[in-house]
Amino acid sequence: MRGSPSWRIAPIGDALAARLRPYSFLLALLAGFAIAIDAGHSAIGTSAAARTATAALLALAHILLIAAALFAIGRLRAETNGAEDAPARTGLAAVTLFAWGVAAVALLALAAGYIGFGLSVGQMAAWTLVLGAAVYLALAAIDDVATTVFERSSPLGLALTRGLGLRGGTVDQFGVLLSGVLRVLLAVLALALWLLPFGGSGVADIFTRLGDLARGIQVGGVTISPGAILRSVAVLAIGLTLVRGFMRWLEGRYLPATELDGSGRNSVSLVARYVGIALAVIWALASLGIGVERIALLLSALSVGIGFGLQAITQNFVSGLILLAERPIKIGDLIRVGTDEGDVKRISVRSTEITLADHSTLIVPNSELITKSVLNKTLASPLGRIQVQFSVPLGTDAARVRRLVLDAFANEEAVLADPAPSAFIDAIIDGRIAFNCFAHVESPRAAYGARSNVLLELLTRFRAEGIEMGTVPQRLELVTASPSDPVPPLPADPGGGTARP
Repeated sequence: MRGSPSWRIAPIGDALAARLRPYSFLLALLAGFAIAIDAGHSAIGTSAAARTATAALLALAHILLIAAALFAIGRLRAETNGAEDAPARTGLAAVTLFAWGVAAVALLALAAGYIGFGLSVGQMAAWTLVLGAAVYLALAAIDDVATTVFERSSPLGLALTRGLGLRGGTVDQFGVLLSGVLRVLLAVLALALWLLPFGGSGVADIFTRLGDLARGIQVGGVTISPGAILRSVAVLAIGLTLVRGFMRWLEGRYLPATELDGSGRNSVSLVARYVGIALAVIWALASLGIGVERIALLLSALSVGIGFGLQAITQNFVSGLILLAERPIKIGDLIRVGTDEGDVKRISVRSTEITLADHSTLIVPNSELITKSVLNKTLASPLGRIQVQFSVPLGTDAARVRRLVLDAFANEEAVLADPAPSAFIDAIIDGRIAFNCFAHVESPRAAYGARSNVLLELLTRFRAEGIEMGTVPQRLELVTASPSDPVPPLPADPGGGTARP
């Protein structure tokens, strides 16, 4: 495509395309001439000497054509290397060196009298070049067509997403997978075509080899073939589709009809999903020809590696199953892990997500919830408790203070009447009466705000009643001794000596 650079699939420049264009026509003429000469020899029945001379000329022509193309590429590289911004092309230099080696081997074979070998080397080089270029163009075309047709914004992609309800990403992924499969098949066909000069009976032999490949190979008593692989993939897809439909029915129809809470439904749903996926995988392996006994043998062989390399993952997985079975922590519980406190948002077989007060999410491995202490404030009861502690002077009417506290609890809407609020005299110490008061709210999440409202009302009422609330103010005095004051003696040491300062 010397005149239309935008049509080129191969990433080559205009100068290289202009230099190599004449050699493509010369290679086509030489190939056609070789085929015509071979057909003429077969039809006329020429002598062996004529065949040998013709083969020598054809070998020399192939060698000269390869050398001329390499010289043209070398001159172009010498011209471009003079530019300061010329990129380094190590791969092109390696290919050029290899091509020079092929041409040298063919020329030495021709000079030594191995005319057939020299001709074979020259024709094989030309055949490799033509086949490689054709395969490269075909691979690019297949990838372009597959990813363009199966694209979410294409007409077919829109029809699939609207008609079948598929996601756009699924359509794009299918296009990429189809491109990969077709390109692999083309590469296998190209390999069979490349081996034709080494023996074979043409296209029929190619399909025979592809048929042998399609029948599969034996690996450990299991026949692995493209058909078996496709069948197992189809079975896995069907199994996962059935699992998805069952989960939709389980979560949408059956579980809401039960008396389980949200956490119980989540546990049943997770266990059912993983069991269904495991059964689908076993079904797919069975369709591939791998029996359950082989799967068990494989798992037993990998158990040592799993025990050492995946110990943490296995521990978290088992801990997740224990959490789902025993349910010491449920979705919606208010728990404290270390210094962090929040609501349980999600429990999976590997980790648990906790939503903190600042709306961030804390992800805790399940093994931490099993092996360490966790405070669950809503496990035994959903109620929350308010505790208010303060002190008043010893001369204050304690009964009056108790009535004010109970009235403050009664005026707070969040405080429950059952269990009833209570106020106790906790101690009489240092000339003050210490009170310890309790009340309950519907949830531990409401305790903080309710406690703040109660304290605010108590401060207001105590100020109006003239009651001092709090502790006795402490005053620190620094007393310095004068030089005339006697120094007090050191206390006696319990061991019998004098204590040192």
